[in-house]
Amino acid sequence: MSLSFEERKKVILDILDLEGKVKVSDAEQLLNVSGETIRRDMDRLEKEGLLHKVYGGAVKTKQKYERTFEQKTSLNNLEKRLICKAAANIVEDGDVIFIGHGTTAYEIVRFLSDKPNVIVVTNSLPVLSLATECFQGKILFAGGEYEHRQKFMGGPLADLFFNQLKANKAFVAAGGISLTDGITDYDITGAAISKKLIERAETTIILADHTKFGVSTFAHICHLEDVSMIITDQKSSIQWQERLAQKKVELLIASEMLEDIHV
Repeated sequence: MSLSFEERKKVILDILDLEGKVKVSDAEQLLNVSGETIRRDMDRLEKEGLLHKVYGGAVKTKQKYERTFEQKTSLNNLEKRLICKAAANIVEDGDVIFIGHGTTAYEIVRFLSDKPNVIVVTNSLPVLSLATECFQGKILFAGGEYEHRQKFMGGPLADLFFNQLKANKAFVAAGGISLTDGITDYDITGAAISKKLIERAETTIILADHTKFGVSTFAHICHLEDVSMIITDQKSSIQWQERLAQKKVELLIASEMLEDIHV
């Protein structure tokens, strides 16, 4: 029985999610249809903005620039909040934790109200602002050069600040997660400070919603082998769990109901 367009679409997008690219010849074999059918499918998917056609196949559509912090706060909001709650659940009372910049990591402190002995260290102004409202533990804030679009501190002074500290866990948001390129970000300054957090922590936890998988952005943060765990939402492909397990990275799926998320 031949597959419908919607079924073929799912397979093509799953391959793109994992590999970042798909060849017409590979899809032709996998789906047992003609190359012409695959090319027509890719034409439709390109018009929907889901991929970009290249010679012999297609690649995943990439965001050419990073949206501002304010623009990103409204994207995948529930998924990010679920991810933050799952992240807070693995924090032990008494931990020292680094929370990096980015909207995916922003709300972790909201779910730490029952852990007053945690020390939060951050370079993110929104995290600092939220922590002063809802977190009772100690807060350390990195100085440095202020990055207006993403609202974080970076540069040599922030680097020096984190060099003096050591954390049990670092929670770092990713711009992209790729099997070949590892963890990436859109911005060199942001990637550099995320790299420093990872260097100074015993355990690294990457926070990323499903849209970040199979994506490689401008600046490299670290290899997948440097990561202990990735926390994502339940829209992520299950195949990522198998691929990451091969690299000794645990994939934690945040999947609670909206009613369980208390503001």
